[in-house]
Formats: sequence, structure tokens, C-alpha cells
Amino acid sequence: MNDTIRLTGVRARGHHGVFDHERADGQDFVVDVAVEIDARAAAGPDDLDQTVHYGVLAEQVVAEIERDPVDLIETLAERIAAAVLTHRAALATEVTVHKPQAPITVPFTDVSITIRRERMAVDPVPGAATPQPPTAAVDDPDAT
Repeated sequence: MNDTIRLTGVRARGHHGVFDHERADGQDFVVDVAVEIDARAAAGPDDLDQTVHYGVLAEQVVAEIERDPVDLIETLAERIAAAVLTHRAALATEVTVHKPQAPITVPFTDVSITIRRERMAVDPVPGAATPQPPTAAVDDPDAT
């Protein structure tokens, strides 16, 4: 049983894309993030340190959008997922990166990629923050 913290519509300007004009001019990217946690750990003691601070998470998403350019929104989504999983309480994440101003020659509303990553299933993305494994319970004799 997991609980979910959801951030929807985090917007920032990035310079991602395969075309020179995308890199030079930039465009808006919109990101939705769902973070699976066990909310009981924070709710019982009413302790912010036992959950994912969504204000900090939103700032991290913006920082990933604004950092050095990549060609693919898939790469941007991986970077954001890796940043989410650095939070100790994050068990898994689903990240959607929207590129509503993508250079497409036909009318469209949005282009997006959605990825789901679990803490132990994340392969490091070059340049992305490295996720930390979950902390073992203190009373677990098998914890290493």
C-alpha cells in the first residue's frame, strides 16, 4: 500500500531539443510528478522530515528543466525521476514531461513522455543525481 504526493503543471523554460532554434530560443516545459510514499511515517508524528517536501521537489523539477540542454524529453524525464528518488521517503515516481511547443508541422495540443521508476530500479542517468537506497529499519537484524 503506497500513498501518492502529486505535483501537476510545474512549468519552466528549458533549451531542450534536437534543433538549433530549440537550443537557442528555448521553450516552456510542463512536468507532472507523482511520488509514492508511505504517508504513515510522516502523518503519525506529524513530521515533515519523514515525507517528501513538495516545495523542495517543485524547485528540483524546475532546476532539472533549466539545467544543461538534452536532445530528448525522455532524458529530461529520467533526470527528474532520479532527482525525485534522492528523497529518502520516495519509493517510486511517475514523471510526465510535456512539450506543448514542440516543433511539429501539424496542429496538436501536446507531446509528452511518461516514465515510472522505482527506487531500486533506477539506472543512473549521466549527470543526474544518484538516488539513495531506502534506509533499513534500525531493528532489522538483516539490514546491511
